[in-house]
Amino acid sequence: LYRDILRTAKHFHWCDEKGIPWHCKLRAEARKEFEASKEEKDPLIIARMLVTGRECVKEVQRKFNDADRKCWERIQNDVNRGGGAGVGGRQQ
Repeated sequence: LYRDILRTAKHFHWCDEKGIPWHCKLRAEARKEFEASKEEKDPLIIARMLVTGRECVKEVQRKFNDADRKCWERIQNDVNRGGGAGVGGRQQ
């Protein structure tokens, strides 16, 4: 789960309003959550946390992939219509 979170976080390359890359914030938050959960001994609670964590990662991945696909579709539509900016932001 932790490795899945780190792999997913790598795709968040933009920065927040303070200029901190989101992938760094997500990695730090994941580490904090895992450290806080390290003391848990109840197997039922541990299993619940793992299932919930995995579902959350899958949902984030799905939403990210959907948004990425929509961006590429829009780019492709703009290119096909002859619109959009060329290299350096100039119209083609």
